[in-house]
Amino acid sequence: MDPAGGCPHAANARLLARGAVAPVVLPGEVEAMAVIGHDALKEFLSHPDVAKGAAHFTALQEGQIPDGWPLKTFATVQGMTTADGDNHRRLRSLVSKAFTSRRVEALRGRVEEVTAELLDNLPAAAAKASASEADVAGANVVGANVVDLREHFAMPLPMGVICELLGVDAEFHDQLHHLSNQIVATDIAPEDAMAANRDIVAVLSTVAASRTANPGDDLTSALIAAREEDGDRLSGQELIGTLLLMIIAGHETTLNLITNAVRALCGHRDQLELVQSGKASWSDVVDETLRWDSPVSFFPFRYPTRDLTVDGTVIPQGTPVLAGYSAAGRDKAAHGESADVFDLTRYATGSTTRHLSLGHGAHFCLGSSLARMEATIALERLFTRFPDLDVAVTEAELPRHASFVGNSVQQLPVSLG
Repeated sequence: MDPAGGCPHAANARLLARGAVAPVVLPGEVEAMAVIGHDALKEFLSHPDVAKGAAHFTALQEGQIPDGWPLKTFATVQGMTTADGDNHRRLRSLVSKAFTSRRVEALRGRVEEVTAELLDNLPAAAAKASASEADVAGANVVGANVVDLREHFAMPLPMGVICELLGVDAEFHDQLHHLSNQIVATDIAPEDAMAANRDIVAVLSTVAASRTANPGDDLTSALIAAREEDGDRLSGQELIGTLLLMIIAGHETTLNLITNAVRALCGHRDQLELVQSGKASWSDVVDETLRWDSPVSFFPFRYPTRDLTVDGTVIPQGTPVLAGYSAAGRDKAAHGESADVFDLTRYATGSTTRHLSLGHGAHFCLGSSLARMEATIALERLFTRFPDLDVAVTEAELPRHASFVGNSVQQLPVSLG
């Protein structure tokens, strides 16, 4: 796996041509496997002999994984993503109350309000960028109405919503976004990885202490109350781990989803015309983006609890396995010969294969409804306000994420038209 990340799709296509399961080497020469075919991934994600807990990670338990390994947090953080069985159900039940259909729908007005505020501010942000002659995305694209949409729209919307849900004060938003980026980076130096983990734990501990002293109508306060009611329900480490998970998953994935959708629509103006004319829905845009350019490329980790054969390939017990969402989304065996084409019309008949980009099985994304709502509102309002919006540089000029976990670009300069 290339620690520098980059666009995954060409490499994915080469891997898929060889099979649905691929041996890969992670940073530090750690041997692993990636499940990349749609059907194989669907089977693997819900297999009863596949675990999430790091106790099943053989190399880690044998002391072969050093501190500062860039993917170690994914294995060792205490929370839903590393829990199995009753423990997973316990943690998930504590958090799931914040993501019921009723609670998510109650957030709609706030999402619309934040979206409107951010859209109102875009012209001023573009004017400020032009006045400062900023160099955006490594290319001189400064001119009338050019703004980094990722920084000024796609990031603050989901970050603001998830932090409001958790009761995290605005003063921490930028710092948490920066630290989240470092934690999901796969090319980060060991000392920087350890520092990022220390710093984010310190910030989240401050948040937890604040909510303990001044509880409110937020998820962090509710989790603290649950812990105090029954001390063995949520430990201090589980609280911090859950907050870390919620911050990263609650904004990074939606940020990438919105960014990737805007790139896809601007690069396929015929598809944008379909949705603007009502011949396709904004929900279709969200689903096709999730399939065609998944916001998460390869998610760590799962571990077979015995030697497991998946699509004819043996995955040895205790092997760390990546879930290859970006590859599965373009698997022609599942999505047809047009799998690598961004096409909203595939949803018209309702017969298209369902993508796996939000997961499958017991660990299906808990915040999927909120992410969908945020992205749908954001995209509809953005292109209604700025119907001629377009990316201001070529796709090749957009700097990619330095990660093979997240799948997007670091900046998105657009002309507002």
